[in-house]
This record gives sequence, C-alpha cells and structure tokens, in this order.
Amino acid sequence: MFAGTATLLRLGLRLDRVRLPIWVLVLAVMPAATAAQYQDLYPTDADISDVSGILANPALEAINGPLFSVTLGGLTAWKIGATEFVLVALMSLLTVVRHTRTEEETGRLELVGSAATGRYAPLTAALLVASIADVVAGALVAVFLAATGLPVAGSVAFGLATTVTGLLFAGVAAVAAQLVGAGRSATGIAAGVLGAAYLARALGDTGPTGLSWASPLGWAMRTRAFADERWWAPVLSLVVAAGLGVLAYVLVARRDVGASLVPERPAPEAGSLGSPFALAWRLQRGVLFGWIVAMVFAGAVLGGSANGLSDSLGSNQELTDVLARLGGSAGIVDSYLAAVFGIMGLTIAAYTVQATLRLRSEEASQRVEPLLATPVGRVRWLLGHLAFAVLGTPLLLAVAGLAGGLTYGLETADVGGQVPRLLGAALVQTPAAWVLAGVGAALFGLVPRWSVLTWGGLIACFVALELGALLGVSQWLIDVSPFAHVPKLPGGSLRVAPLFGLTAAAAVLVGAGVAGFRRRDVG
Repeated sequence: MFAGTATLLRLGLRLDRVRLPIWVLVLAVMPAATAAQYQDLYPTDADISDVSGILANPALEAINGPLFSVTLGGLTAWKIGATEFVLVALMSLLTVVRHTRTEEETGRLELVGSAATGRYAPLTAALLVASIADVVAGALVAVFLAATGLPVAGSVAFGLATTVTGLLFAGVAAVAAQLVGAGRSATGIAAGVLGAAYLARALGDTGPTGLSWASPLGWAMRTRAFADERWWAPVLSLVVAAGLGVLAYVLVARRDVGASLVPERPAPEAGSLGSPFALAWRLQRGVLFGWIVAMVFAGAVLGGSANGLSDSLGSNQELTDVLARLGGSAGIVDSYLAAVFGIMGLTIAAYTVQATLRLRSEEASQRVEPLLATPVGRVRWLLGHLAFAVLGTPLLLAVAGLAGGLTYGLETADVGGQVPRLLGAALVQTPAAWVLAGVGAALFGLVPRWSVLTWGGLIACFVALELGALLGVSQWLIDVSPFAHVPKLPGGSLRVAPLFGLTAAAAVLVGAGVAGFRRRDVG
C-alpha cells in the first residue's frame, strides 16, 4: 500500500526545491529578527514594562493574542506569534494540496498510480514533504531565537509550537483533499478552517468565551513561550494532527483516484454558460461567497474590538502621555483602525491573487485550449476571470468596512458617522490590491510558469508593511510595496494621487499581461 513512497518523496522535494526553502527561511528569520530589533528598541526591563501597558488591551489582543510575559522573549512571541503560526499553516496546507488533489486534478497522479505505486504512497509522500518543512522550520526558529540571547526553553517552545501548528494544518489539508474534486476547493476548505481558527482565537482572547481553546492557533499560543512554558499544549496539536492523518488515510481507501467523496453538482443546463464571464462566475462564485462570509465576521470582530481600547485608557501615566501625543483616545482608536484595515487590505489581497491565478490553474489543467477552439476569444476569456479580481476586491473590502463600521457605530452610538468612515478606510486599500492582480496577470501573460511568484509578492508586501520598520528594512524597500502608499484612514488625510498612481500601475500590468497572452502559445 505504501510502495513508491520514497520515490514520490524525492520527487516532491525536488519539485519544491525553491518554494519550500524560501518559506522555511522566512519562517526562521522573522522571529529572530523581531527579537533582535526589540533588543535595540527596549534594552532594559524597565523599557519593556513601560510599553506593556499600551500593548495589554483587547484591540491588540484580537490581532496578536495575549501578552503572557513582560520580557523580551514574551514581547517577541506576542508580536510575531500569530503571524508565524498562520504562515506555517499556509505553507503546510498549500504543500499537501499541491501534491495530492492538484496532482489528481491534472491527471498526473493517475499516470504515477499506473506504475508500481501503492494506494497510500502519494498521500504519505505529501505529508512527509510538509512535515519535513515544518520540522526544519521549527528547529531553525528555536536555534535562531536562542542565538539572539533569548532563553533556550522559550526558544524551543516557540519552535515546537510552530512545527505542530504546521503539522496540524497539513492534516486538515489532507482531509480536505479527499472531500472535494478540485485543488482550489480543497485549498479553500483548509484556508477556511484556518480563518475560522484565527477568528475563534481572536474572540476567545478578547472575551470570556473560551473560544481560544477551540482554535489550533490558540493552542499554539498557550504553549506560552518565554513565560511559564506549557509543554503539554503542543501534544494536543500533535494528537489532533495524528487523528486527521488517520482520517485522511481512511478516506483515501473509500474513493477512486480522481474522484471525491462529496458529489459534484450536475452541470448547468445549456445556455447558462453562454459567455466567458458566465463560466468564470460559475468557477469563482463559491470562493467569493466564502470570502464574503469571512469578511462579515472579521470586520465585525475587529471593528467591535476598537471600543475596547477606550476601556484600557488612562491606566498609567505613560499611556496618558502617548495619548496626548496621538490626539487623545480618538487618536489612538483611529490609529488602531487604520492598522486593522491595513491588515484587512493585505488579507483580501490574498483573494485578489487567488482569483487572478485561476487563469493559470485553468490553463495548467488543459481546459483553456478546447475552450479557445470555439468562438471565444483569448482576451474575453482572460478578462472574464480578471473581472472577479478587479470587482471582487472592492466588494470584499466594502463588506468588511460596513461590518466594522456598523459594529463600532453601534457600540459608540454613532452608526451614521462610523459606517462611512470605516467604509472609506477599507476601500482605499483597493488600488494596492489591484497592483497584485496586475502582477499576476502580467506574469500569466508573459511568463506563465512564474505566475506563482505573485504569492511571493503578497508575502513580501505583508513583511514589508507589518514588520519592515521593526526589522530595520530600508524605507525604499518598504516603499516598493503598493500598500505603503495607501492613505492611513481613518484619522489621516485622503491623498488621491497615490491611489491614481497605483490604479494606473495596475492597468499597465494588466495590459502587459493581455498583450503577452494574445501572442504566446496556450499550455
């Protein structure tokens, strides 16, 4: 049943010989770089104690989680922990889906299975590839953190939490790959579980709900690295990961190669797919609806958390001084909301990239060439899919802004004032996300095999914007990110010139992609 696993493992590692080392390096460097930068910013325990009063509020706990220890290590784990665990989960789930369901979807796995390959070999190889990356990433995290001078026990605990979180979401992806027949659907399910885990953790950390214990991300944080380490918390993740792995093997035995356990819906009646846009709508609508639901919840939670800032104000003189410099409580709340919607823009840009790269997945699956043999033109087909990236992005941002504005407005008895403010704060992120759509379209049209680098661009934007100043990145590198030019709303001034510039850049990139696709061979 496992014959050929070693060969498939070597093949998987070879296929990911560039992609996975980049992931692992980013995961290993970010915590250590954060710790090193905090050593420069807060050289004494007194400095850390002063800033802890500002950090310990419900709004920031919703984003980063609780601060378990007022130490350099505790501050590092608080700042980078949520980001680290989300990224390692994404690395694992994308890796497993890519080497299982995507391989089946393209027909390559059926060819491999016709040789001396066991029934469980592809799934085992995929899980091993992801597990190796998770273990190496966790080990390097621990080594690099310890090398900065942080306690070894806390460094090992943080690295262990990173590894087991990746293993757990590898199991989630393995199960999702058995349920549905498309790699994108499997990725969407696994990513939806990750989003729900983040939301449950945020709700649990900011209220008495206890939902943090229902979230794998909450378990990782409850390892309490650099505080009073709880070594049993990673065991919980390992047990669940093992259970998911066993379930995935059971499901593999119950289906045929290329089939799925969830029945596919019958094809629509003739005439309902009468245009490229109608076809794109059918292919993309499920993902779009899922994102809409997620943004309703995320916007409501993060908008509602803003009111928690007011409850934590005035607790110490240092905080009062900071507020005076920021313009009082309204100033710090606006700063928080601007940061939240900056993160929201980056998050929704993941949908933008996902919708854009559907172009490449359709071509790689060899479904485009037969379609283009009909009267459907290349440009019409391409623009039909790009419409979801271009129009879906502001739609999702508007949903998040409306949900956040309504929640915050209800709590402050100012719905009429807060809804338009937060709607504007959300929508100004649109041109920056469109630039990533343009990058994806340009790569697809000119060098389609490099289209996946669009995800790398999104990760680079996230690191530059959220961690660039902390990590000491040069300002010109931060400015390369389109999100660095988005006006900081609410509270800041609305500058339209950068928005027009970003929109123009996106249009030029899309134009280059369209021109390239018209001239190159398909497939």
